[in-house]
Amino acid sequence: MSTVMVVDDHPMWREAVERDLATAGFEVVATASTGREAITRFAATRPEVVVLDLQIPEPDGVQVTTEVIALHPATKVLILSASGEQADVLAAVKAGATGYLVKSASREELLEAVGRVAAGDPVFTPGLAGLVLGEFQHSATTEVQGDKPTLTDRETDVLKLVAKGLSYRQIADRLVLSHRTVQNHVQNTLRKLQMHNRVELTRYAIEHGLDAE
Repeated sequence: MSTVMVVDDHPMWREAVERDLATAGFEVVATASTGREAITRFAATRPEVVVLDLQIPEPDGVQVTTEVIALHPATKVLILSASGEQADVLAAVKAGATGYLVKSASREELLEAVGRVAAGDPVFTPGLAGLVLGEFQHSATTEVQGDKPTLTDRETDVLKLVAKGLSYRQIADRLVLSHRTVQNHVQNTLRKLQMHNRVELTRYAIEHGLDAE
């Protein structure tokens, strides 16, 4: 089972989520009640999944998501929030969240979501998935119209797997390529997009919905 950190400023809610996850077999390696605690404890424990409330003492959940992904791009963030507002959902996903559940979700839905997010699958409360997909399809169309550099099909395939947090070796195995070929595709993509590292690439891919494909 995956390692998980739970971040929420309401003690009873945080403890209930922690208990449910532990009972289901997940290893809860840290909890936090503020954004600052979350970032510090994440750096110390490197959980595979962060279950995160948006409305926490500064920095908020969106900023925590951004910093967590920057520290370790393979980490999956599942937002668990009372808000289902469009602006909150899109801000979280653009920051790098892999999933978004509202707190009215059942225990079973939460446990299933954590497992799926850990596996790299995007998970959203019903009704939110269409909103996110529509926004990113619009963004992708805008990018094309803006004469952005065109990636080859193979570069796009590699970028999608980078966004899912796979290592170069795992990508090579998945696409039946050599490790060096994967590195070359990544370097070509970085150059075309005028980016400098894998963190920037991952964020670009998430913003364009490539991690959900």
